[in-house]
Amino acid sequence: SAWAGSQRYPIHWGGDAEITDGAMAGTLRGGLSLGLCGFSFWSHFIGGFSQKSPENLYLRWLAFGVLSSHSRCHGTPPTEPWEYGEEFTEAFRQIVELRYRLMPYIYAQAALASREGHPMVRALFFEYPEDPTSWLIEDQYLFGTDLLVAPLMEEAPDRKVYLPPGSWIDYQGGRVYEGARWHSMRAGRLPVVMLVRDGAAIPHADLAQSTGEIDWHSLELKVFCAQAEAAEGLVCLPEDGELHTLRVERSNNGFALEGDALRRRVAWRVLPCA
Repeated sequence: SAWAGSQRYPIHWGGDAEITDGAMAGTLRGGLSLGLCGFSFWSHFIGGFSQKSPENLYLRWLAFGVLSSHSRCHGTPPTEPWEYGEEFTEAFRQIVELRYRLMPYIYAQAALASREGHPMVRALFFEYPEDPTSWLIEDQYLFGTDLLVAPLMEEAPDRKVYLPPGSWIDYQGGRVYEGARWHSMRAGRLPVVMLVRDGAAIPHADLAQSTGEIDWHSLELKVFCAQAEAAEGLVCLPEDGELHTLRVERSNNGFALEGDALRRRVAWRVLPCA
């Protein structure tokens, strides 16, 4: 849903997609293409648009949607989760809670994308241009610099996933995978395969009822280190909009935050994840 010159506008959408697995896959292909055309913030109508979405497709698409720059459930009614029943609503809530916990990472990556002109949802070869296979992948993406997302494009609990060079850590299960090869991976509690780059420190927030109620001065820093001796991440507080680099290094008791880039404005809880 754009035209030449639309890069001047802040956010964009994928258009009115069909309610099919193929349309979900096509939506991502379109988003990856748009990201290579200078569009930083792109998303899509979660669950499709043209008619009521089946429950399984809706939840798989929702996991894809919350791991996009912005999220919207919009289309032919019903789209409200409670219209599908209590069990669906609880599954819906758990997926959306992932986005709220990841909001410090998302906000920092949005600030970085705005500064550099990079897409939030980006093709693998954008970060790994020297890896030939990364140029061929169109059903996975990098969400910012550190998260790799492989949506479930069909009604199945697992899928084939290609990982670029380096080590990658399953966000939901903690298992470590070697890159530059294919793996068969099973989704965790949430219907998506999601991995973290080895050596990434991902800031998280406590759950809140809205982004306006997030406590930005008490955050959790999840450290994903399999082989790396140190990890780095970014944080950006809404109060000043400045990007700050966080660095943690291994210590006798796990990991320790190096220095205090935010001058004690944030109380950090450092949690090793691998």
